[in-house]
Amino acid sequence: MTSLPRQIVLITGANSGIGYETVKALLQSPNPYHIFLGSRNPEKGTQAITSLKTECPNTTNTVEPITIDLTSDESITKAYERVSSNPGRLDILINNAGATFDLAHLSSPTTCTLRTSFTQAYNTNVAGPHVLTNTFIPLLLTSPSPRLLFTSGLSHITQASESYFPTPPQPPGWPKPIIFETIGYRCSKTALNMLMLDWNHKLKADGVKVFGVMPGFLVTNLGGNPEMVREMGGGEASIGGEFIQDVVRGGAMGMWAGW
Repeated sequence: MTSLPRQIVLITGANSGIGYETVKALLQSPNPYHIFLGSRNPEKGTQAITSLKTECPNTTNTVEPITIDLTSDESITKAYERVSSNPGRLDILINNAGATFDLAHLSSPTTCTLRTSFTQAYNTNVAGPHVLTNTFIPLLLTSPSPRLLFTSGLSHITQASESYFPTPPQPPGWPKPIIFETIGYRCSKTALNMLMLDWNHKLKADGVKVFGVMPGFLVTNLGGNPEMVREMGGGEASIGGEFIQDVVRGGAMGMWAGW
């Protein structure tokens, strides 16, 4: 029986949370992968791989760290040069990294202004994935079965009801007693949905399968307060990892592929 060729995967923001759990799920998959674990901080990337080797001691798949700061074009270019030099191709690009500055604004509005909480979120969550994708497309197009994923968090295009807001209802009057905020993050992730649709439009003739992935309200270190998210009913990050891994393998086709 002919063995499947090893697929090359690059995932950003993979040293913790959903990204880390996705790498773990791919390492434990029967499908063969070599995974570039993207991390803004190289030390955290190395530490994540050490933990993964402990958690996945019997894997035959492989993983290596790669430094990627989505707010730095120079960092993105260096990451591209690394993958371009060896192995020289990319089969799956997972735009997973994200950041929120809403809670930073709540805790220190003079240090992180309202405007800053939005502009920094858009820089990391929208401009960053766009520049990264634009840079890596030449490598992705060398794949016989390329996949491009965008992790869009809690910003489903078709869901905007009150029940979909993780924050509690607010009383009348101003100012509001807001102790947990997601608006800058969620607006940026909604913009990421449009970015996903635009890339799907651009790459349709190239046969790239483009996905928007919505893992749901999960406990991660996003915003720096995972315990608050857990108290609000957030699920485990491993749910998101398994979900993304399923998309990578060809399942979970109920996203937005082929629009």
